[in-house]
Amino acid sequence: MTEWLQSELLGISLNRYAAALGIILTAYLAKKIFALLFVKVVLPLAAKTDKELDDRFLVCLQKPAELLVFLLGLFAACTFLQLPSEPFDVDHLATSILKALVIFDIAWFCFNLVDLIDHYLGQWAAKTESTLDDHLAPLLRKSLRLFVIIMACLMAVQTFGYPITGILASLGIGGLAFALAAKDSVSNIFGSLMIIFDRPFQVGDWIKAGDMEGTVEEVGFRSTKIRTFAKTLICVPNNIIANMPLDNFSRMPKRRVKLTVGVTYATTPELMRQAVRDIRAMLKEHPAVDQDFFLVNFTDFGASSLDIMVYCFTTTTVWGDYLDAREDLCLKIMEILETLGLEIAFPSRTVYLHQDSQETVTQPN
Repeated sequence: MTEWLQSELLGISLNRYAAALGIILTAYLAKKIFALLFVKVVLPLAAKTDKELDDRFLVCLQKPAELLVFLLGLFAACTFLQLPSEPFDVDHLATSILKALVIFDIAWFCFNLVDLIDHYLGQWAAKTESTLDDHLAPLLRKSLRLFVIIMACLMAVQTFGYPITGILASLGIGGLAFALAAKDSVSNIFGSLMIIFDRPFQVGDWIKAGDMEGTVEEVGFRSTKIRTFAKTLICVPNNIIANMPLDNFSRMPKRRVKLTVGVTYATTPELMRQAVRDIRAMLKEHPAVDQDFFLVNFTDFGASSLDIMVYCFTTTTVWGDYLDAREDLCLKIMEILETLGLEIAFPSRTVYLHQDSQETVTQPN
């Protein structure tokens, strides 16, 4: 049995393979024990403090720390194996792979920390009156995550013997082609910055741009997501929507009501004057009508009616409340006209027939 363990495979004795396997299994067991202690001891101790920061920090650290314990075991196993360097440097390759895994493990922890930073940035943004920081917080979160991923990839590549300066120089050679390919993406990023700083709208606003109308759900790096009233989702590139004329209905301080009330041509001038006065008095007393400005005037001799223009604003901009107020105004106008004995005209046409009389001349025989 001893002689069999002394036999070699790829230049390494079987007892070293067995010992390395034992180290890996021990590392895996240590990882499980560490995870159990973390959950049963460390997290409960942090929960006893008044601060929320340590709890969230430990949650970010937990999984990367467990992986790091296992990676240390893999390092020990590779060191004990004494992997050959001839004819191919297996030891250097294995060490480089393990270093790259450690780099990605640390990047995993940093990636989790971005969520922690985003949480407190969100709390700070919620306390301020400006909406600019509410848009910048998710933009900063995405930027930090992208930065962590790029740096981890560059450092991992460097562990395999490729210098970062050479990688950056090679990127410069293809920079022109990359810039042309990424032209739209860059313009979308600048479009998102224009939206954030100019603030033509924000998340939750009801807007209309061209044929698109709905509520803004998200302003991202590349596109703005609009939820239509048919519950479909429109994704508009930021460089397009930033250059489109748009209506922001959520920014209205009050909402307009414009009506044309047509009464029949049988209406006398005195009744018309009385109808205008009564409608003005009704608007002046109506609680849903803004009293700063309203108009009621007899304006036109229509094709089939005498037209009264009613122009005012409601104090509410909420769509449902506005419709209730508009409905009440229409009903009250109908009641006023009914009280005065006036009829609301409808499209009609009167045809007058004219027949020429013709004399009959009788010729004598």
